[in-house]
Amino acid sequence: MCGIVGYIGNRPAREIIINGLKRLEYRGYDSAGIALLNDEIKIFKCKGRVKELEDLVNSSDFDGEIGIGHTRWATHGEPNELNAHPQVSYKGNFIVVHNGIIENYSRLKRHLQSRNIKFTSQTDTEVLANLIEHLFVEGDLSPEQAITMALNKVEGTYGLAIICKKEPDRLYAAKKGSPLVIGVGENENFIASDATPIVEHTQRVIYLKDDDLAIIKRNELILKTIRNHPLEPEVQEVDLKIGEIDKEGYAHFMLKEIFEQPRAIHDTFRGRVLPDHTGIMLGGLHNVFSQIAKADKIIIIACGTSWHAGLLGEYIFEEYARIPVEVEYASEFRYRNPIINKGDIVIAISQSGETADTLAAIKLAKEKGATVLGICNVVGSSIPRATDAGVYTHAGPEIGVASTKAFTSQVTVLAMMAFETGHLKGIISDEQYISLIDELVSIPDKIGKALEKNTEALEIAKLMQNSRNALYLGRGYLFPVALEGALKLKEISYIHAEGYPAAEMKHGPIALIDENMPVVVVATKDNTYDKIISNIQEIKARKGKVIAIVTDGDTVISKIADYVLEVPDTLPAFAGLLAVIPLQLLSYHIAVLRGCDVDQPRNLAKSVTVE
Repeated sequence: MCGIVGYIGNRPAREIIINGLKRLEYRGYDSAGIALLNDEIKIFKCKGRVKELEDLVNSSDFDGEIGIGHTRWATHGEPNELNAHPQVSYKGNFIVVHNGIIENYSRLKRHLQSRNIKFTSQTDTEVLANLIEHLFVEGDLSPEQAITMALNKVEGTYGLAIICKKEPDRLYAAKKGSPLVIGVGENENFIASDATPIVEHTQRVIYLKDDDLAIIKRNELILKTIRNHPLEPEVQEVDLKIGEIDKEGYAHFMLKEIFEQPRAIHDTFRGRVLPDHTGIMLGGLHNVFSQIAKADKIIIIACGTSWHAGLLGEYIFEEYARIPVEVEYASEFRYRNPIINKGDIVIAISQSGETADTLAAIKLAKEKGATVLGICNVVGSSIPRATDAGVYTHAGPEIGVASTKAFTSQVTVLAMMAFETGHLKGIISDEQYISLIDELVSIPDKIGKALEKNTEALEIAKLMQNSRNALYLGRGYLFPVALEGALKLKEISYIHAEGYPAAEMKHGPIALIDENMPVVVVATKDNTYDKIISNIQEIKARKGKVIAIVTDGDTVISKIADYVLEVPDTLPAFAGLLAVIPLQLLSYHIAVLRGCDVDQPRNLAKSVTVE
C-alpha cells in the first residue's frame, strides 16, 4: 500500500527520495509528499502522482541532505493535500510519514483535543505526530523518549519515518505490522517500505521486526525495541538487480511480467527438481513433509489472486496426495471460529508476504495448534518470519498491481508440494512421479509457445474493449483459471466480469447471455471436455459471443466458438499454468485499448497491508 522513502547522508536528498517514490508507485497511492531538512525544513505535498510532486519540488531550489517522502493510499480522510504525508505535529517539532492504521486514534485524538491541541487533517497519522509532540513538550522528554512512549500507547499497525527539528542529524524509523527496511550505505543510510527504492544505492539492508525502533545517523545505526531493549542489527544482502524493477523496453510492467513467466516458473523449480528428474527437493519444507503426508486436512489461506492459486492447489493436492483441502479467504477465516485441529496443515500464500489479513489468519492458526507453512515471493517479508516453514517462489519482483507471474509461480510450488507428498505416501508411483516432473520442466517452453499468441489476443481484445460485462467459465482444474481471468479483466479494465463453474451457468448466469455478452470459456482438453462443448452450444443458442481457450489442434470447439486462442497440450494438473496466459494477455490489451492505467489501476494497491 502506502510507500515510504527516507535518506540521510552527504548527497542531495531530493532526487534520491523522488526517484525512490517512483519505484514505489506500484504499491498504489492517491497523494504524495516530501520533507527536506537543511537549515530549515520544507514540506511539499500534493494530491495525485509523484510526477506532480516532482514538478512542485523542482519549482523550488530547496534541497537538503536529510529527507523523508511518502505515497499515500487514503484510509482516514479523503485524498487531498491536507491529508497527504508528511504530517507535522502542532508545534512543528516532529514530521512523520506513516504506513498502517492507528486503531485507537479516535480515543487519542479526543484526549489531545481536551488539552486544546488543534488538528488540521483527518488522518490518524497527525494524531500520532501530535501525541509525540505532546509527550515531548508536557513530559519534558527527549525526542527518542517521546517517540517510544507514544508507540507504546498506540494500537494498530505502523511503518514510520520521523524527523525531529531538534535533532537535525538523525532519522527515526519504527515498525509494527507494516514492512520497513533500512538500507546501509557508506556515510549514508536509507529507509524504505521495501528494497526496490534503494537497490540502486545499496544492496545491504536490515529488515525491521515488529516493535523495532531505529535511530539512524549518517555513520551510525542504533537498533532497539520500543521498550528500550538494545538489539544487534542483522545486515543482509538483498538479491535484487536494478533491471528487475525497470520496464526494460516493455510498455508496462504487467506486460513485462506476463512475458517473464517462463523464466519465473523455471526459477521456481530450479535447484528443486533433481537434474535427472527423479525427485523434488523443497529445502524449506524438508523437516515437515512427513507432517504434511500424515495430515488429516490442509487449509489454504490467501486473498485475491493467491486465493485462486490456492483453489487450483486444492484440486492438485486432493488428486495427487489424497488429502482433504479447504481454501479460505484470509479475511473471512480470521473473523470466524474455524475448526482447526492439532496436526492440521495451514498453507498461507502471499506474493508480498505482507498481506494483513493473511498475517492475522496465520496468527490464529498457530494459536489453534496448526503447523503453518508459507508460500511467498518476497525474501525477508513478514509471512516467512511468521510461519513454521515455507517456500519462496523466486519469481522476481512483481511491480504491476495485477498479479500474473505470482499466480503461476504459486501454482508451481503447490504442484511440487502435492507431488512430493503423494509420492511420499505411495499414492504416486515412481514412474508417475518422474512423468509429472518431466512435464513440469517442460512448462516454461510451453508458456513461451502460448505467449506467441499475443497478437491474436490483441485482435480479440479490440472486439471486447467496449463490453460492459463478461462471463468466464471453466470446469475442474480450469474453474479457478476462469475466476482468475475474470479478476484480471475487472481490476485493470474496469469491465464487470464474473467467473463460474461452467455447469453452474444454468443456475442463474445464463439469464445474462445475449448478443452483447462475451463469454470466455476455458476449454482445454481434459475429462470434462465433452461437457463444456455442451455449455458452449447453450451459449451459442442464446446468441452469446464465445471466446474459447483451447488445446492446440482442437477441431471441435474451434468450429463452434466465435474466436479461439490456442495453448499447448499438457497434463490436466498443469493446464491452468498455460490457460491463464491468454487470459492475462486479453485483459492487458483490453485495458490498454480502453486507456486504463494498467500498472496502477484505480483504488487498488499491490500489497494490502491494512484491513
